[in-house]
Amino acid sequence: MGTSFKYNHEVEAHIRNMELRNALEPYNDDSVNKNMLSHLTLDAENEYLCDILEWEKAPLIPIYRWFNPPLCPPRPDRIRDEDLSDILDCILHKLFNKHIVLEFTDHLSDKELYRVIWCNILPCEVKMVYTQKYMSWDCAHINGDPDVWLRYYASPEEREVWAETYQQPLPPMEIPKHPRHLPEKPEMNV
Repeated sequence: MGTSFKYNHEVEAHIRNMELRNALEPYNDDSVNKNMLSHLTLDAENEYLCDILEWEKAPLIPIYRWFNPPLCPPRPDRIRDEDLSDILDCILHKLFNKHIVLEFTDHLSDKELYRVIWCNILPCEVKMVYTQKYMSWDCAHINGDPDVWLRYYASPEEREVWAETYQQPLPPMEIPKHPRHLPEKPEMNV
């Protein structure tokens, strides 16, 4: 009986693999890493292909609309200083519950972080995919400038590699002024 179960599972896994590959054919692009697939078991490959298919079919939705009701916090200029910490904490936990984690935030004051969330994160259109994986939002590169990361977060080795690669002067290293403990994604999803 054990052999027939294994045989049935393998047959079903192969059939599912062909179904997933056929479903992904219209999206034939670089989203499917074919080199990576050759190193996976058939079950792991099917799980990967299923995630890719879900991603391809998912609509782009502003993050604030991922919530029911939509997450529409007050405008930054309408929040009293004494209310900011509680509102920010609430939003950070709501984002985490949708598997969105913010990284490299310690250089930002609470008011600056709130503004980043309100102006950059909540209106950003992202594919909403129902998965256990986490999306990391890098708050050091909001403007595409590496200065913040180099100044506050890069290790001495990373700074050295960057300086050699780009042949540009480095900003001085500084300790971020606003250390905070935000929810972090579990290690298994890194």
